[in-house]
Amino acid sequence: MAPGNDSFMTQFILAGLTDQSVLQLPLFLLFLVMYMVTVMGNLSLIILIGLSSHLHTPMYFFLFNLSFIDLCYSSVFTPKMLINIISEKKIISYMGCMTQLYFLCFFGISESYVLTSMAYDRYVAICNPLLYNIAMSPKVCFSLMFGSYLMAFFEATTLIGCMVRLIFCDANTINHYLCDIYPLLQLSCTGTYIIELEVIIVSGINITVPSLTIFISYGLILTNILHIKSTEGRSKAFSTCSSHIIAVSLFFGSSAFVYLKPSSVSADDGKISSVFYTNVISMMNPLIYSLRNKDVKLALRKTLRVAEF
Repeated sequence: MAPGNDSFMTQFILAGLTDQSVLQLPLFLLFLVMYMVTVMGNLSLIILIGLSSHLHTPMYFFLFNLSFIDLCYSSVFTPKMLINIISEKKIISYMGCMTQLYFLCFFGISESYVLTSMAYDRYVAICNPLLYNIAMSPKVCFSLMFGSYLMAFFEATTLIGCMVRLIFCDANTINHYLCDIYPLLQLSCTGTYIIELEVIIVSGINITVPSLTIFISYGLILTNILHIKSTEGRSKAFSTCSSHIIAVSLFFGSSAFVYLKPSSVSADDGKISSVFYTNVISMMNPLIYSLRNKDVKLALRKTLRVAEF
């Protein structure tokens, strides 16, 4: 039975990161540890923010959603990836592949706009502190998050709508460890120019627009910080924003390397870059925000003290 109107493919084979058998066990252990750290870190932040009343602020509302997205994002493909590393048959069904691709697009696009909302939140907090409670009211925060998820839904649905129209004939080995757009396009036996153009446009919008917005926000923040006379005040402001800048640079840099320059990226380079924006960043975000954040550390200590009693 055909999985789509025009496709004759019922399943794909995921080539994985490498075909060298000696590396399979080390890679399995590495990604298992990374996934465990990702789940524990993001789940801990979600629970901590939910339980700590003094963290119920706009900044931590966005961080709560970022942790939720990272948890879901890594869970979309990592369990299947781990199974495939130790399995002889690295098979994924057509529907499973398209479902994985849809949620990768959905959560990836969602994260780009959540990071943008977080940059706007820091801009208002540092540059317009007297208007913060009005500019970042619960209604505004909810609207920003709802808009992020809505944009991700429409754009992911549009991309998947294009992908399911592709015709896959004989070749069914995806040269990747997950179902990503460009490796799938390489298997199509029909023209992919229009779809590639759409992918570049959608990726460009979701990488360039948030990146520019974030850089402009932090440019204004930096200008404002330089006018602070107190050394302690400047240090506190830089510390507040530095973790966000690290997360943004990692996420958008690795995403742009894959999706905005497809013709110049080899299959192996694409896989390595994908590891960064799919595995490493989801693992690092909770570590970056918790290790460099006094409020999170304080909330953790209070929660642990309550748990002892």
